[in-house]
Amino acid sequence: MTQSELVKQLFLSFNSKDSDAFIQAAREYIDREKRKKHTQVAKELEKALYQTSNINGAQRRFKANIPIPRDAEKGFPLLEVQYFEKDFDTLILSSETKAQLERIILEFKDADILSTYNLHYKNKILLCGKPGTGKTFSVQAISSLLFIPVVYIRFDAIISSYLGETAGNLRKVFDFIENGTWIVLFDEFDIIGKNRNDHYEHGEIKRVVNNFLQMLDNFKGESILFAATNHQNILDSAIWRRFDAVIDYDLPDQKMRQQLFEQYLKPLKRQKDIDLLQAVKYSQGLSPADIKMVAIEAMKLAIIDHRDTLSNEDLNFAIKEFMHREKVKLGN
Repeated sequence: MTQSELVKQLFLSFNSKDSDAFIQAAREYIDREKRKKHTQVAKELEKALYQTSNINGAQRRFKANIPIPRDAEKGFPLLEVQYFEKDFDTLILSSETKAQLERIILEFKDADILSTYNLHYKNKILLCGKPGTGKTFSVQAISSLLFIPVVYIRFDAIISSYLGETAGNLRKVFDFIENGTWIVLFDEFDIIGKNRNDHYEHGEIKRVVNNFLQMLDNFKGESILFAATNHQNILDSAIWRRFDAVIDYDLPDQKMRQQLFEQYLKPLKRQKDIDLLQAVKYSQGLSPADIKMVAIEAMKLAIIDHRDTLSNEDLNFAIKEFMHREKVKLGN
């Protein structure tokens, strides 16, 4: 579709109040701007479309008026509906990991085309990796890119002290997410997906895992389900077969660590003689979340010292302080 045809489609869908057609045409227009390398224009248009769809169309499309399911025992909400504005391009991951995420997005966008071949887009994704490596941020970025809110599952509320109530809570969650299109995040998934052969677990947990597997198998909604875990080694073997894709998040290599420092230190000017490569070297083994914490601490040191530039001393002190914290955490 040419640019003039896209603009015409935008006007026609607006006049007919067809918000789905309007959003689809707007997305195609934004993609065209991206291909032209008009990055800033594309970002501004994405932001405007995200805000417009939230105000004018999202509540109808995503059925946000559906009551949030609650735990019958304590009345806690079992999930949260969250909206994000994250730039997918700021995700600093290995090329393999980012390519997997991009394929998931493309399949979702081309769901209609795939269905003509009797194929379905990947909608059950397992994210594995150490804490702070970007699993949750990836889900938030995909939510922003697709203009679809995140349903964040609260496992602390789902696990009930009453026998049988946990499975009932899970049923409420699946009933909710099957109504509408969502980006669903089951965080700390290992809580509910533990190995049923673990002799430390009692019968109730085993029944819960069985129930969860059945609900996952029977899920027919239009959402994308993400399950994130830091402990994939304790997941039940049957869990793995239920997912269309498994994405592994590694700790950042040297190139990625440099990109992370560059990104997180942007708010503050740096002294000309600052040795960023030294910081990259010393930060080996740190996650993106760790590096963000170091960068924030380094900038705060400069700011509270009434300086508008970052020094080597600020960065080195922040790294040493973080490493000491890690030693304390490990009991060394």
